[in-house]
Amino acid sequence: MFGMAKNILILNDESFKETILNQKGPLLVDFWADWCGPCQMLAPEVDRLATELKGQVQVCKINVDDNRDTTDRLGIMSIPTLIFFKDGKEVERTTGFRKKEELLGMIQKHL
Repeated sequence: MFGMAKNILILNDESFKETILNQKGPLLVDFWADWCGPCQMLAPEVDRLATELKGQVQVCKINVDDNRDTTDRLGIMSIPTLIFFKDGKEVERTTGFRKKEELLGMIQKHL
């Protein structure tokens, strides 16, 4: 799993809904797969974000191959897809590789 940062919460179909609904405040979820080149490129950017935003934003990852229910329910058609949630509601989504600075800009406008 690309050497994930210790600040990243790994979700699955069972934990996703509960985590999103019970999260007070901001949460970023990275939808990814092992075989996805852009996901591998994005992983270090997400790791850096998780470290920088520790205590402000909970950063999570969910493997789309292992968690089809969540992926299908949210209409994830391409990966990587990052969805930013605030107080349990989706507020923004982006697909494809993004640099950490771009992701930070997306997040900061919702904080």
